[in-house]
Amino acid sequence: MCKTSRREFIKALGLCAGAAAIAKPVFGAGQRAGRPNIIYILADDLGYNEVGCYGQTRIKTPNIDKLAAAGMRFTQHYSGSPVCAPTRCMLLTGKHSGHAYIRDNDEMGARGEVWNDPALEGQRPIPENTETIGTMLQRVGYKTACIGKWGLGWYGSTGDPNKQGFDHFYGYICQRVAHNYYPTHLWCDGRKVPLDNPPFKAHQRLPEDADPADPKSYAAYRGNDYAPDLMLQDTLNFIRANRDRPFFLYWCTPVPHASLQVPEDSLKEYLGKFPETPYKGDESYLPHRAPRAAYAAMVSRMDRDIGRIVGELKQLGLYENTLIVFSSDNGPTFNGGTDSEFFESFKPFSGLKCSLHEGGIRVPMIVSWPGHVRPGTTTDHISAHWDVMATLADITGAEVPVGTDGISFLPTLTGRGGQRIHEYLYWEYASQQAVRMGDWKGYRPNASEHPDEPIRLYNLKMDIAEKHDVAKDHPDIVRRMVEIMNSRTPSAFNKWNFPKAQE
Repeated sequence: MCKTSRREFIKALGLCAGAAAIAKPVFGAGQRAGRPNIIYILADDLGYNEVGCYGQTRIKTPNIDKLAAAGMRFTQHYSGSPVCAPTRCMLLTGKHSGHAYIRDNDEMGARGEVWNDPALEGQRPIPENTETIGTMLQRVGYKTACIGKWGLGWYGSTGDPNKQGFDHFYGYICQRVAHNYYPTHLWCDGRKVPLDNPPFKAHQRLPEDADPADPKSYAAYRGNDYAPDLMLQDTLNFIRANRDRPFFLYWCTPVPHASLQVPEDSLKEYLGKFPETPYKGDESYLPHRAPRAAYAAMVSRMDRDIGRIVGELKQLGLYENTLIVFSSDNGPTFNGGTDSEFFESFKPFSGLKCSLHEGGIRVPMIVSWPGHVRPGTTTDHISAHWDVMATLADITGAEVPVGTDGISFLPTLTGRGGQRIHEYLYWEYASQQAVRMGDWKGYRPNASEHPDEPIRLYNLKMDIAEKHDVAKDHPDIVRRMVEIMNSRTPSAFNKWNFPKAQE
């Protein structure tokens, strides 16, 4: 069970993670049942080109690169949305944004009203009895955990993670609180766990009288308990506690989402490596004296944590029977002192987070599964987050919930043939609509303010950066794009107006 004392909690993280491991294992040794352990790692705001195996040259990611060398790298994988909460909903429920319940970062208060009090935590909750990957895998005997950032409802709401398929939860229940890596508390299975960090706002500017070159000027923006470190420890404890049964671990790390905060032992690896201009907090989030070094250090520290998870699996003899997936919730961000241009984070695409251009929604995905996925392989199979549920069902023998949009990519992983393909992928966000259909990409930039504006059409095979609109040359394709965009299911909570698309 979870401890309310920080000191006791740090000692007893294993008890928290292992609370659900007291019962007799469902499959005895678990592994003999043929069902693999599953670890799904979701980075936060990590761009397609921000890890080495996808082309990054300035940020070191050796452990993620080893996963790619041991497994398969997807070059045409997409997030559910260009922002946090809807992506998590689509990943967990297997629905695209024309059908999913959550389609925006809807801030809510603990009493259910639209958020207007910064003391309240939580986003719009997913409804009671929602079918998630967690509930699906629980039914076939998996112990499940979500460790990291939730963002789909607060404790006491219908979106409580322990009610939505996860035996164990530890981390940020609210994605707004996750803007600070030194929070005053985290949550563990319904209990608020205090941390040894002073309270401070995650959005503030450096005082005018502070010296931006002096490290002491930034002392107020850190504490003693770095949340990702605690999440890693809880992750390792969950793995140890469930070594004798099949488990599903959804490790949704908040890294590298701003604020730029990282312990000094990681920061020093990059200090002096890049030209730097201190970030004073002018574009929201927290100031940092070396923003490029801080960002790179955050990604590399996450990579180090992944290496420790893999190392733990190997030490326990679990690695050979563990499926590991690594991806990101959307494209790289544009504020908080981050520098996506410098790191070429979205190369070779256009667009960043919040955009339905490729840079906002095309994300890395790596799948490692010894004995099933051939090492060092790459695929151009077109897939999206809403395919993950169907794939895990295919792997485990679980039943896919009715009404989902995904297609299993297991045949691609195993190379056995018979891979089904999507006729199209669909997205909507903030008055934008987009469709991927083969090599074609249809894009509607602002349905609310310009409902009569024609759909833009790009041939991604010839124009990966979406620079040349060829809609006039392909009226039949545009006509099909219009049909798809107009087939969306309206959402009662979507504040954006979506008049019918026109040719």
